[in-house]
Amino acid sequence: MSSDLKAQFIDQMILNRYSKGTIRNYVRIVTDLAKYHNKSPDQLNNEQIQEYLLHLIKDRKLSWGTCNIYHSGLACLYKRVLKRDKTTFKLPPGPRIKKLPQILSVEEVKKLFESAANLKHRVPLETIYSAGLRVGEAIRLEPKHIESDPSRMMIRIEQAKGKKDRYTLLQGICLMN
Repeated sequence: MSSDLKAQFIDQMILNRYSKGTIRNYVRIVTDLAKYHNKSPDQLNNEQIQEYLLHLIKDRKLSWGTCNIYHSGLACLYKRVLKRDKTTFKLPPGPRIKKLPQILSVEEVKKLFESAANLKHRVPLETIYSAGLRVGEAIRLEPKHIESDPSRMMIRIEQAKGKKDRYTLLQGICLMN
C-alpha cells in the first residue's frame, strides 16, 4: 500500500473515531491483502478481493468472526477512501450458533482461589472474578476506583469496552482457607 493511500485510510478512520486498535488492525488487513495479490489495494477488483476472503475461509481457516473483521476493514478502505460504491465482495452469513460460557463449579472456583497462596495475589484474583472484570479493566484498576462508602460496595470502571464508564459490584471477599 502506498504511503499516500495509507495516510488517507488512517485519516478517514481517525475522522470516524475508530480506536487505535481498529486502525492498526485495518491497516494490517489491507497490507495483507496487498501482499496476497502482490499489488496495491487500489489496483484490485472485486473478484480479487472476494478471492482473498475465500482464501481466509478455506486456506487459513479463520473463524467467521475474524473474517468479518477483515471484510469490515476492506469495506472501509474501498467504500470510504477509494469511493467504490459498487463493491460486491461479501461474506456468507455468519453462523447462528451461540455457545454458552463454561461455568466453573463452586469447587473449581475454590481451587482457583486456593492456588493463589499469597494474600496479595488472592485478593485481586477474587476481586476480578467477583466483579466480572475484563483483563484490560483489571489492569487499569486503581484504589481510587473503589468506592470509599462501605454501604455502596461499588467499583468504578473507567473507559471500559466501547470507551464507556460503568460501575460493578464489589462483592464481599470470602478469602477461603
